[in-house]
Amino acid sequence: MARALVVVVGAGPSGLVACKSLLEYASPDFPFDPIVLEQEADIGGTFKFRSYENATLVSSKQLTSFSDFRLPFEHPDHLSLEQYVNYLRAYCRHFNIEHRIRLESKVVNVARNPSGGHIVSYVTKTHSGEWSPRPHIIEAAYVALCTGLHVIPAIPEIPGIEHVLEPQNHEPGTLPAVYHSMEYKSRAQLAGRRVMILGTGETGMDLAYEAAKAGAKEVVLCSRAGFLSFPKALNDFEIFGLKYKSDKAAVPIDSLITNLGETAYVHPWIAATRVRWFVSDFVIKRLLWFLTGTQAGCNQWVGELEPERLGRAYVFLNKSHKAMPYLNRPFKSRPTILEYMSRYIDPPEDMPPQTDFIVDLAPFPTHFLPNGRAVFPLSKRKDAVRMQKRDVRPELVIFATGYRQEFSFLDKAGGYATPGEANVRNVVKSGDETVAFIGFVRPGVGAIPPISEMQMFFWISLLKGQIKTPLPPPHYHLLVKDTARIKYGVDHSAYMSTLAKDVGAAPGLWELWREHGMHVVVCYSFGAAFTTFYRLLGPYRSPSAPATVKKELWDTITRRGLLGNFIMGLVPMVFYLALNGIALCLELVLTLGGTVRL
Repeated sequence: MARALVVVVGAGPSGLVACKSLLEYASPDFPFDPIVLEQEADIGGTFKFRSYENATLVSSKQLTSFSDFRLPFEHPDHLSLEQYVNYLRAYCRHFNIEHRIRLESKVVNVARNPSGGHIVSYVTKTHSGEWSPRPHIIEAAYVALCTGLHVIPAIPEIPGIEHVLEPQNHEPGTLPAVYHSMEYKSRAQLAGRRVMILGTGETGMDLAYEAAKAGAKEVVLCSRAGFLSFPKALNDFEIFGLKYKSDKAAVPIDSLITNLGETAYVHPWIAATRVRWFVSDFVIKRLLWFLTGTQAGCNQWVGELEPERLGRAYVFLNKSHKAMPYLNRPFKSRPTILEYMSRYIDPPEDMPPQTDFIVDLAPFPTHFLPNGRAVFPLSKRKDAVRMQKRDVRPELVIFATGYRQEFSFLDKAGGYATPGEANVRNVVKSGDETVAFIGFVRPGVGAIPPISEMQMFFWISLLKGQIKTPLPPPHYHLLVKDTARIKYGVDHSAYMSTLAKDVGAAPGLWELWREHGMHVVVCYSFGAAFTTFYRLLGPYRSPSAPATVKKELWDTITRRGLLGNFIMGLVPMVFYLALNGIALCLELVLTLGGTVRL
């Protein structure tokens, strides 16, 4: 059989794991032969070209690392972006895929090939740095689009923003007055200026903290509708004066959700109702109130979401928590007696200096006046009420408003789908399985790279005809309104386990115990939805998986301590198993009842 050429568009994490997986699981019947086309001069995608000083991953290395290429213990749980790009380079060397990556190769058109497959046209950089006028052509059997969610800046229109002027003490043109966060690189851009940041996602929070540390004269952080703030690692707290501290390093927040009863052995009725999400939200809100005094987020006293959107079923967790001490100052009001009973302790490195500096939270401005003053909408939000008394005239406005995706290179006559139209597990469009969208979902709590790895396993199984149809209904999407701007959110654990079940990689406890022993069974039951778990058995098993589970992932679980594993592991596990058991019994009763009547 002739080689099955696969064009992978993009050399970020998704594109690299796509290339590696295609090579690893090529077969005589499916001789995948991938080529990666990357328009930049280096690999890494967003992590390389949209990074900035002091930026770190908010997802842990335990979750973000690919299943069969792990980071050493001496690396911090949350890598800097530079460290992560170096990890990706090492990944390419380890699996010998460097020669398959064509840098400075920009895809300009993907069209249907009349004889089958696709015709991919791309241009390369000339010696003068310009794109070549004549495109190169590749005939490909398959196309994997891995261009990422964070590519083209999304910049909303705000009337009068042209009135925001550069401060007089800067040479004109050296420091722009308005730009998108992708142009932010260092604290020097913020020092000594009145800064307004539009957007309270993780980048916006990072920039607010950086501005405070840089010595900005004023920092105003604007939020559309609030946010849900949690630290990326579980910090220390006190109960009745007794300080609870992990015996090891802090526990990454994305490793706390357990498998058994939550993602493994879940009855379809329980999955369909999302009752697991709502129950965990109920419990977490009460724990947050007891430990911090507020249910809005972890020690979050301002910027709370509307009650109907507050929970893991609805939003993306904001794990950039460093700016919260600055934001909380005007709003925190907890009774002294409760502060004695319990107290959440901000990480020492995130604590502000001993000054009264404040990062003001505000709504998005409706417009700017000719004198540069920001006008905020009237609202009952407590930050909005406070800002009505303020005269805010920023010298710098940064749009931390996220990104949008365009696929102008997909030939319109070809009838290609977009990621939103990929109705088969958010990977392909039904009937057009030769084109895959890898890395185009965003987890509420989790990381995109391991999702991309599981998506590749699904796509490969789909192409090989190894997926049993019809597929069970998708019960992993976050719940959003029709008017929501972002509709590609998923629950990380539910989505990962769904893909694993689809490809036959979700291990059964009996089979797992028989082959790998009780240590692995316990780790799988108490662990989060790590990709490595889905490589212990089944078609994508890896020889390195058992050792990774017994050492690295076991270490992550034991960091919680006995009390933590009891509260966050055993209690919810028993509850959810009982809930699933009740649903199973009820189903059997109804089934038997129906059989008798027949």
